[in-house]
Amino acid sequence: MGAPPRPQAPPQAPPYGHTGVTMPLAGPSTSLIEEKLGSLQVQPPEEPPRTLVSSKALGFPRRPGKGVMGSKCVVKANHFFAELPDKDLHQYDVTITPEVTSRGVNRAVMELLVKLNREALGRRLPAYDGRKSLYTAGPLPFQYKDFQVTLPDEEDGTNAPRRERSFKIVIKFAARADLHHLGEFLAGRQPNAPQEALQVLDIVLRELPTHRYSPVGRSFYSPDLGRRQPLGDGLESWRGFYQSIRPTQMGLSLNIDMSSTAFIEPLPVVDFVGQLLGKDLSRPLSDADRIKIKKALRGVKVEVTHRGTMRRKYRISGLTSQPTQELTFPVDERGTLKSVVEYFRETYGYTIRSPSLPCLAVGNQQRPNYLPMEVCKIVEGQRYSKRLNERQINNLLKVTCQRPKDRENDILQTVRHNAYHDDPYAQEFGIRISDKLASVEARILPAPRLKYHDTGREKDCLPQVGQWNMMNKKMVNGGSVNYWACINFSRGVQDSIAHDFCAELALMCQISGMAFTPEPIVPVQPARPDQVERALKMLCGEVQSKAKGKELELLIAILPDSNGALYGDLKRICETDLGLISQCCLTKHVYKMTKQYLANVALKINVKVGGRNTVLVDALSRRIPLVSDIPTIIFGADVTHPHPGEDSSPSIAAVVASQDWPEVTKYAGLVCAQAHRQELIQDLYKTWTDPQSKTIMHGGMIRELLLAFHKATGRKPLRIIFYRQFYQVLLHELDSIRKACASLEGNYQPPVTFVVVQKRHHTRLFANNHNDRESRDKSGNILPGTVVDTKICHPTEFDFYLCSHAGIQGTSRPAHYHVLWDENTFTADGLQSLTNNLCYTYARCTRSVSIVPPAYYAHLAAFRARFYMEPETSDSGSLTSGAGPGKSTTTGSSGSRSGRTGVRPLPPVKDNVKSVMFYC
Repeated sequence: MGAPPRPQAPPQAPPYGHTGVTMPLAGPSTSLIEEKLGSLQVQPPEEPPRTLVSSKALGFPRRPGKGVMGSKCVVKANHFFAELPDKDLHQYDVTITPEVTSRGVNRAVMELLVKLNREALGRRLPAYDGRKSLYTAGPLPFQYKDFQVTLPDEEDGTNAPRRERSFKIVIKFAARADLHHLGEFLAGRQPNAPQEALQVLDIVLRELPTHRYSPVGRSFYSPDLGRRQPLGDGLESWRGFYQSIRPTQMGLSLNIDMSSTAFIEPLPVVDFVGQLLGKDLSRPLSDADRIKIKKALRGVKVEVTHRGTMRRKYRISGLTSQPTQELTFPVDERGTLKSVVEYFRETYGYTIRSPSLPCLAVGNQQRPNYLPMEVCKIVEGQRYSKRLNERQINNLLKVTCQRPKDRENDILQTVRHNAYHDDPYAQEFGIRISDKLASVEARILPAPRLKYHDTGREKDCLPQVGQWNMMNKKMVNGGSVNYWACINFSRGVQDSIAHDFCAELALMCQISGMAFTPEPIVPVQPARPDQVERALKMLCGEVQSKAKGKELELLIAILPDSNGALYGDLKRICETDLGLISQCCLTKHVYKMTKQYLANVALKINVKVGGRNTVLVDALSRRIPLVSDIPTIIFGADVTHPHPGEDSSPSIAAVVASQDWPEVTKYAGLVCAQAHRQELIQDLYKTWTDPQSKTIMHGGMIRELLLAFHKATGRKPLRIIFYRQFYQVLLHELDSIRKACASLEGNYQPPVTFVVVQKRHHTRLFANNHNDRESRDKSGNILPGTVVDTKICHPTEFDFYLCSHAGIQGTSRPAHYHVLWDENTFTADGLQSLTNNLCYTYARCTRSVSIVPPAYYAHLAAFRARFYMEPETSDSGSLTSGAGPGKSTTTGSSGSRSGRTGVRPLPPVKDNVKSVMFYC
């Protein structure tokens, strides 16, 4: 199928390194950029990247006025106005001796101190951060004073006698928190927020809930805040609420949201282990069972039940390798041994009923202590911080999924339950919290018109409430698939059913506008899931012998519904070893074979083989401000981190960038492994010395993607827009962009706009009237395109909330966009409408999505790359193929390992794979 006619292009920019006169760049002058960047001036490429300094040192752009585009409306937000206190806030340094790491112990010490010394403290009620700082509303009657407090000792897990512990507490005046500057900042007359004053107010409002509930981060949980729900394998969900004070245009705002998280059920340990293993504990435990028990219980606090009302508490440090009936320990200095079974019978008159189970190891190496599982019960109120399994995640999602009206009511109920007007700490500090949701002016941006192929019955369409379909439409640029095959890893799918499914999928691809050969090049190949690499290589060999040297363009893989590591192994082998584009389909979808499913799979296949599904009409007609006028590249970047408990796994960074202009729909992606939980993307730009020629070489993801854009479009980008999913990275990453550009051409410095995309926040927007069907979608959520840049947004900086998608279930979460750097001088309407319109170009479905697609694609690419590093080795050895000199931690890059040690590089993605949207 031919593409719609492209608009006439502007004069082509000279290639990188062109020796003639270079085309002048749009945007601010070089001298102005250097003046603003200060320490960010482009350094000679051979210098190593500099250490990160706070992004705040740059000063973020001020809001360029508020947007006016779209139809006006009013929404409610879960922000509650907080009246600024008129008290003098004083900060005191606290030193507790002997020092303890537990905030709980610190709080117990300070709570007792305040209770016993009200007069000495001038009858002040201080707020304490649990560490080193104490805050008061007004001065204490001293500058420096020490106190003594005695607490009962915590159980340490040994049988040593329990003692009382004495603490010396020194309280010393440190500073006054200046509320005048906070008021000036909220009024927009001061650029930077006085963080100390905000921190004091936040600590004050957290003091009472910290005493009442179980604090986890900025949230508080309790069984009293909602019914517990079982999650499976000995876990349960607790309801709670998130609370944070923040500066906004309406003044101080208290953000309150509902929250749920996993806690360990307060079960007898034997019952917990039974649930965890899902089996009868009278049967012997395997080594795998022991490892699973040890992993789940390490660090968990238990109390003993065999001593009547004396419930001593212990923390589990491990599991014995021997069963209880074989365990002995020395009872005197001569080394006389006594069995655990005998000790419990003689000392407590307790006969152990399950002697074949191992004991819990508690205490320490100096004083080992063993407790039979059956005499231990898990202490209530312990959050489970390790990785949840799929069933637990699904159960937790069911608990947290609330319709907007129900969530709004629960938030209001929480505010009433917290009774901030009766909070003694809020009263002490003079903070008053409104009990009404903020009423906020909003606008609904229009949906963009989408272009489809001229041969379809509908050549374009206007989405309705964030949705449309492919009926009577053809992909704007249908890809071509001449040589394809199907491999079937599912025992539940007979070859004849797999063949029929593939035939229907091929037909759907044709109907949707692709040139797709109806029959596979070889018959459907059955394969065993435990021989994925062997099966894939055999299939490739058979295809090559039959197709006379032609390459396989697409592999359709049918997988069992529960396939464990199969999916990841298949993607790793296809994309980093064999150079295959693959599309996986689960057994349940093969049997259902619905048209909707087949249509969605066809959309994914088309972009994986280099096609385009749709394009913004405004892109083709060159009507997108600050994108259509000159060649513009749009980046998306994200870093995914290992799950809790995976202490040594690397983090994965991904960067995608548009490779077509003016359409801006195709995104190439690069990924790299970096240090554990490192948020800064290390391989954006890098240099290394070639060992043979001793010359400085340049590489990195930004440079490679700029070159790919030039190769694909014949132009160099004259403007950069960078969407990123994390704060605190601006200095390092903007510096890398600058250096990558300079390494291509000395005076090549296209203007950059750097936007942080945040989805993990707690602002929720609700329809002003839930009964008004015109102001909400079918799910009860606000309408797609709803944008807010007033009242609950930053007092001075350029940020906005955008709900670009229609709700499906639960309460929609708007994305928060915050501009950290803007040399392209976007207007509010310009950036808001660009971001909203791009959300309609996501390739995998006919719905607008909740975050801008480049950021979404970067997340998908980073998630995919985690599969590349799972096994230590593979049959083909592909995982070590990037380890030699001249190879890169960036998949497919032409650089070197950047000198950072300890992070195993990812195997390079094959060139034919990385040039298309393989991660979709």
